Amino acid sequence: MDKEKVIKGRGAQLRVHNRFDALKYETRDDFLEYCRLEGDEAEDNKTQYIRVYPKTIVNKVDSPDIGMMYSMNPYQGCEHGCIYCYARNTHEYWGYGAGLDFERRILVKEDAARLLEKKIKHRNWKAYPIVLSGNTDCYQPAEKKFELTRECLKVFLKYRHPVGMITKNALITRDLDILSALAADNLIGINISITSLSERTRRILEPRTATIKRRFETVKALSERGIPVNVMIAPVIPSINSHEILPLAKKAAEMGASSIAFTVVRLNGAIGQIFTDWIKKTMPDRADKVLHQIEDCHGGQLNDSRFGIRTRGEGKIADQIHGLFHLAKQKYFKDKGMPKLDISLHEAFKNGQMKLF
Repeated sequence: MDKEKVIKGRGAQLRVHNRFDALKYETRDDFLEYCRLEGDEAEDNKTQYIRVYPKTIVNKVDSPDIGMMYSMNPYQGCEHGCIYCYARNTHEYWGYGAGLDFERRILVKEDAARLLEKKIKHRNWKAYPIVLSGNTDCYQPAEKKFELTRECLKVFLKYRHPVGMITKNALITRDLDILSALAADNLIGINISITSLSERTRRILEPRTATIKRRFETVKALSERGIPVNVMIAPVIPSINSHEILPLAKKAAEMGASSIAFTVVRLNGAIGQIFTDWIKKTMPDRADKVLHQIEDCHGGQLNDSRFGIRTRGEGKIADQIHGLFHLAKQKYFKDKGMPKLDISLHEAFKNGQMKLF
C-alpha cells in the first residue's frame, strides 16, 4: 500500500461529484503544489457533525430485497467509512458527495427519539418491527457523543415496541441493560456485520469500525444475555473475503449466534468509482481480478439494480458463494434461526402505561 496516496482512517480516497449539483468540486495540481510549499493540508480530514431537524424519522421500505418494512436512521453519513457501503449514494440527497463527504459530514437528527415516540403513539400506527440502521450505522462513533440510539431504545422499551438493529460497532454493549429488557419480552433482534477474520482486511475495508475480535466478543456478550444475534457476512467480495465464509460461520456459531446471512457486493451509482479508486490504491496487485469477478456476479457490470438479483448475484462465482453459504448453514446453523418478534404488546402500552382493562 502506498501510504503517501492513502488518506489514513478513511475508506474513500477521493471526493466525488454529487450528481444533483450544478457545480463540480475539483482539486487542481497548482493548488496542491501551493499547499505543499506553504506546509498546509489541501483539506481538513476531520469529521464534522451537522445537526438537522427532519419532520419524520421512520421510513417505509419498499424494496423486495430487504427483509424489513420500516427503518429509521438517527444519523446520515457514517464515519465507519466502509468502502462498499450502499448508503453512500443516499448522501447525495442531503447535498453532499458519496465519497469522503459521506464519512466526514455526519448529519445528526437530534429529535430522533421524540419523532419516534410521536410515530408509534399515533392512533393509526400498528406495531411492526422498526429497524435501526437500515441505512447508516446507529452505533457509529457519533453515537458515543450524542446517544441518540440509546434514547430511541428507551422509547421502544417504554412502549413495548419491537425493534431490529444492524451494526458493526461494539458500542452496542453499552446498552445491554435496555437490550436485555427488550429481549425479555421478545422485542429485539440484533444483526452484527462481520466481513472478515483478517484485521488487515478489516482496517482497509472498514477503517473506523470495531476490531474483528471485539465484534465476536459482542456477539458472545449479547447471546449470553438471551439477545438473539444474526451475523451478517456481508458483503461477500470475490477474492477479498469470499474464501472466509466457512471459518466466519464457524466462529459465529462458537460465539453463540442464532443465525447467519450474506449478500454479494454490488457497486451502484457513485460507489463503483469510489471502490475502483480505492482498490487500485490499496490492493493494486489484485484490483483488476476483483473488479472483473464482481462484474461476473452482475451481468458484466459493477452496477446492478435488478430486484431479486442485485444482492444475491448470478453466474459461476455467485453460485460458488451460494454453495459455500449453504454448506456453512447446514454445518453450523442447522435447525437454528432468529425468533419472530412480538408485535402484540405495543397496543396495551401505547399511552405510555399498560392498559388494565
